[in-house]
Amino acid sequence: MGAVIVAGVVVVGFAIKEALDAYALDMGHPEERPAPETRPVPETAPAPQKPSPEKRPKPEPRGPDFPPVGPTDISERERRRRCEPIPEPHAGEDYAHNKCADQFPPNRYPGMDVLVGGVSFDALQVGVRVLWEIKTHRFDAYPDFIQDKEIKKEMIQIEKQRKAAAACGYGYVVGVSTQAHKDALLDEDLNLNVVVTGCTR
Repeated sequence: MGAVIVAGVVVVGFAIKEALDAYALDMGHPEERPAPETRPVPETAPAPQKPSPEKRPKPEPRGPDFPPVGPTDISERERRRRCEPIPEPHAGEDYAHNKCADQFPPNRYPGMDVLVGGVSFDALQVGVRVLWEIKTHRFDAYPDFIQDKEIKKEMIQIEKQRKAAAACGYGYVVGVSTQAHKDALLDEDLNLNVVVTGCTR
């Protein structure tokens, strides 16, 4: 019975020694170990990257797809307001001149001048959009050098009035008392509309 136990212990000890030797052999010489079986890793295409919101190109700013509400040109409204005829008292107290300005065109606002586009005129003709500048002095009775000075002064005023009238869509007429005065003005500018009123002082 004792022999059997001893023999069993010897067999178990021998088996343990064999296992330890095999383990030491594997750990001591890794290069002698058979290489494990390897499998190729399948290649996969990289997933497309979504652009981040920060890197997206910003769209160009665009105007609204609908027309703006209300007036788009304030200057046009202002121009219309300035072009409305505004009656104002005659600038001078020359009775003969004022009478001619009221009666000859005839004046839409008797006893009044009219302001259009910030410029004063002697009359606005009844029924039409025509502004008048009236001259009643006896131009042909002046010496030549006075006539020249007078015409130069009148042309400055006439040019200012004509531009204001045209800008507001009005016609423009210069009324003079004599043919000599008309001729002198046309010598300066053939495009003037000059009428001989025959008004006397």
